[in-house]
Amino acid sequence: MLMVRAPLRISLAGGGTDLPAYYEPHGGLVVSTTIDKFVHVQVRPNGADSAQVTSADYQTFYRHHCGTPANWDGHLALPAAVLRIFEIDRGIALFLASEVPPGTGLGSSSATAVALVQAIAAYRQQPLSRQEIAELACEIELIKLGAPIGKQDQFAAAYGGLNAISFDGTGVTVEPIEVPRDTLARLERRLLLFFTGTARDSATILKEQRRATADGNEQTVEALHQIKAAAVLCRRLLESGDLDGIGRLLDEGWRLKRQLVEGITNHAIDDLYDLALARGATGGKITGAGGGGFLLLYCHEAQQRGLTEAMEQRGLRRMDFRFERRGVASTTVDWDDETADEAERVAEPALISSLDGFDAAGLLDQ
Repeated sequence: MLMVRAPLRISLAGGGTDLPAYYEPHGGLVVSTTIDKFVHVQVRPNGADSAQVTSADYQTFYRHHCGTPANWDGHLALPAAVLRIFEIDRGIALFLASEVPPGTGLGSSSATAVALVQAIAAYRQQPLSRQEIAELACEIELIKLGAPIGKQDQFAAAYGGLNAISFDGTGVTVEPIEVPRDTLARLERRLLLFFTGTARDSATILKEQRRATADGNEQTVEALHQIKAAAVLCRRLLESGDLDGIGRLLDEGWRLKRQLVEGITNHAIDDLYDLALARGATGGKITGAGGGGFLLLYCHEAQQRGLTEAMEQRGLRRMDFRFERRGVASTTVDWDDETADEAERVAEPALISSLDGFDAAGLLDQ
């Protein structure tokens, strides 16, 4: 069995400038970091005259018999498109799952595309570079499926780490941002994610942003110019270690983002954000296109307990995370390997021994 994971991301500045409608005439820049929440894809040969896909997130399953017209749409359109690109219609079973709910603004859809491309390429023994993986994922999502999205998520998931990702008519460039380890650790401690409990369809918001940008809407384009300038400043602040400046920049960026199009925020989100500022956050934003999902906040350690209590009293749930640096990665597991079977037999008594004296009933009674 081939197992692949691709990380999700949080964008610190520049979101929206990665859409072709903006970056092709003006150039775009996004500063983002991947986190230790992943999309997982498992691939195994099934020896059948069919291709099967199971999605845990959408609780759906599809079996496609080779030689018959493909009827893959909705939530399984993405894996179907990847299989078509690699000309596979039989003998394979795919399983997909994400560690966060879909549609919550952490780039899970594009991370899934990256993981699928890497998984099927490895299955076909067609090695691809990280750049090639991201570019193919973009082609599938933006061109083949017509998704009204940008390109930051695919490149973030493929490369991993803290990066400045630039976009123009000639391509996409990923530049790692060099930050001292202790500075990065402080930034990691001061960034908090709270799940609002709602997901959203980003397509509606992004379609409107794309239309307004392509039509030259003055307010939208000017806001995107300022958002791109904020990304340039964000990189400088990170390199100089001015983390409180990052907090203030998140606040400025969120206020700019709300000017892009309708639907990015609402009264409930605005109330939560104002409460967060009152309880110690310096700045923040709704992740992704907006409208719901996760609320990202910058807050000093001393104020985090009170902030967390205030958010949780309003029904939000904090999600702990760490930064991630590897990007998309894969491994293989041979469940039929006799050596693996022997290792399991050896490990089992050791596990039982380690549980001697463990009072599971007592734990349940606590």
